[in-house]
Amino acid sequence: MKIQPSLLFAPFAALTLLVSGCGKPATPPAAESTPASPAADASPASSAGAAQTDPEKRLNIFCWSEYVPQDVIDAFSKETGIKVYVENYASNEEMLAKLFAGGGNYDLIQPSEYVIEALIKANALRPIDHALLPNLKNIDPKFLNMPFDPGNKFTVPWMAGSVGIVVNTEKITDPINGYTDVFQEKFKGRIVTLDDARELVSWGFNVLKIPTNDVTDENLQKVKPLLAGWIPLIKVFDSDSPKTALINGDVDLGIVWNGEGAILYNTDKKFKWVIPAEGTHLFVDSLAIPKGSTHPLNAQLFMNFIMRPEINKMVADAFPYLNPNAAGRALMSAEQLANPASFPTDADMARMEIFNDIGDKASNVDELVTSLKVQ
Repeated sequence: MKIQPSLLFAPFAALTLLVSGCGKPATPPAAESTPASPAADASPASSAGAAQTDPEKRLNIFCWSEYVPQDVIDAFSKETGIKVYVENYASNEEMLAKLFAGGGNYDLIQPSEYVIEALIKANALRPIDHALLPNLKNIDPKFLNMPFDPGNKFTVPWMAGSVGIVVNTEKITDPINGYTDVFQEKFKGRIVTLDDARELVSWGFNVLKIPTNDVTDENLQKVKPLLAGWIPLIKVFDSDSPKTALINGDVDLGIVWNGEGAILYNTDKKFKWVIPAEGTHLFVDSLAIPKGSTHPLNAQLFMNFIMRPEINKMVADAFPYLNPNAAGRALMSAEQLANPASFPTDADMARMEIFNDIGDKASNVDELVTSLKVQ
């Protein structure tokens, strides 16, 4: 899933700082759940390693905004007695910048696939113990052993998804099939998009038929004129809650995360979901443990907890992204499974690409988009 402080990936130097795992945060992460005594009916089998917790009953989670339901956190605290602190970010780059700055000692983070790849390269994640994660069996095999983390040595899938187009069909009667249909002069001031430089560039690459991960100086120059025409047409950049501008009627078209599109579709069928004809990005957001975590057992207890079918369904009910948990999907309603934004067709999936880590080219991407925004 996924504003845009830069992912300054000379950052491998910065990522190395994470490996040293420097001390506790000066202040605890922001929001806090209220723990209670473990549930009377909680059995050790229900949460692997229930007796294996860290001495301090605490868990610090740094995650995407609008992605971890409070009732899931409350249920975890009630069962385990572990006090959970949650801090949010709006982009992978924001998360990494905070980690680089040493501003928080986090036990769980929620990076996307290309960031996982970079963090593994930098030796910045703790390996996970599969013996503590028997519920990993609930994950659809299609979302295990993916190229960014072979063998799932470091990560557990949370939710997956794509970027697509939402059309308010009461306001827009033109056929909208792809990015070039959205970015027309007549729609100026009627568009919301994600505030994410890598995404914006990838849409331009899709239109120009440049492979999504072929981020070179030459290709960035090729896409620059296209983006220079698009960016002035956008009224709202919002990675946190792009659905809000559509619900409020401030805009009529959006390029948004699929979970946002699914919520809009559920809210009012006037909101149509479209997978761009030119192609789009398939993201896989996962839970991972930073090297500096001081509560790694509690982190793995939470990982196993969220993979239970009934807990996973709580996540999917609140945030209807593409659910990688096959056992959780089995509990979902036919209506949920029929939501086109949540569950794309195989043909749509075939037009999606996963982002790879592009190293220091990420700063070039950010610089390009930032320069065009201020023109």
